[in-house]
Amino acid sequence: MDQTVSNPLLLSRHTPLLLCLSHLRWDFVFQRPQHLMTRAAATCRVVFFEEPLFEPVAVPVLRRRSVASNLDVVTPMLPIGYPSSATDQTLTDLLEDLVAGIDHDHLVTWYYTPMALKFSAGLEEDVCVYDCMDELSAFKNAPAELTKLEHDLFERADVVFTGGNSLYQAKRSQHPSVHAFPSSIDTTHFQKARRPQPDPADQQAIARPRVGFMGVIDERFDIDLVARTAEAMPDVQFITIGPVVKIDPASLPRRPNLHWLGPKRYAELPSYMAGWDVGWMPFALNEATRFISPTKTPEFLAGGLPVISTAIVDVVQSYGRRGLVRIADADSMSSALRSAIGTRGGGLAAADAFLARSSWDSTWNAMADLVETATITTQAPAGAVVGYV
Repeated sequence: MDQTVSNPLLLSRHTPLLLCLSHLRWDFVFQRPQHLMTRAAATCRVVFFEEPLFEPVAVPVLRRRSVASNLDVVTPMLPIGYPSSATDQTLTDLLEDLVAGIDHDHLVTWYYTPMALKFSAGLEEDVCVYDCMDELSAFKNAPAELTKLEHDLFERADVVFTGGNSLYQAKRSQHPSVHAFPSSIDTTHFQKARRPQPDPADQQAIARPRVGFMGVIDERFDIDLVARTAEAMPDVQFITIGPVVKIDPASLPRRPNLHWLGPKRYAELPSYMAGWDVGWMPFALNEATRFISPTKTPEFLAGGLPVISTAIVDVVQSYGRRGLVRIADADSMSSALRSAIGTRGGGLAAADAFLARSSWDSTWNAMADLVETATITTQAPAGAVVGYV
């Protein structure tokens, strides 16, 4: 269901409201926010509030889409050419009217970006969560005020989650309640890639062997490494799935054995992975990748693929030291990939034992326990019980 409304949402009584404020759009890539908010919607009313879009509308309005039971995606729609000086106040008014129109017992604000404080600081939540999934200040084109706003968000938050262990080490001294929740896995979904199945249409004609990557292609992706490796291995086909963001698509290397297939739906990913021989993660080693915990690491392992990665700290510490992922640099990448070809299906028992502790279900349940504790101890009246799980 998709509709544009200027009136606030009207929801049933006696429902906790979880307001998720995200810099990532719901339809961009199905990742951490989508996994967690989908699970939250089993027991909460979830509103996923996106950044505004500038469209040919007469006045600012909210577009609402129901994407699952108890889960709405709300996008502010602002007129084209709307003055930037008025944007934050307009978003404040839209958001406050939205929340005021939802009859709820408790309000949980769940931030993925400190930038949302510019229009949400007036909300009176019962508990505030900062799910710090990345070091956004290190990303290309990061806003100048991001660092200060993150400091303000740490002051406001009742509980802080981090998207990986290295990010936890960097943030743990900034708040009394910081908890590491590295990338998790929907094992059942990605284990579908272990079964032989027909190739998707745009992959059928690609020869074997195949090395695959799936994810956002941005400043974290080592384009030069991809080009050099493909040139050194002309008999191997390199398949890349995902949107190109913040870099010029024309800058991507072009060779007969490089295949840029574009973004795919989450449901389609196992069918592509089923036709790969190796999963690789050619990340650049720079400020933008210093604290990342790539979700594709457990997804590749669940799919039964041997995995080769550059030396991302969280990958080295969580997977490399356990022998689940082989770490390679520019000089050793070709030989590492060559040795991995033909080994698909090996080491599944060790991978499965590790992944059994890393489901999105268990991650959400642990987070929800911490949110409930924060609600009871810091916000709720004496004797109140608030259930999120």
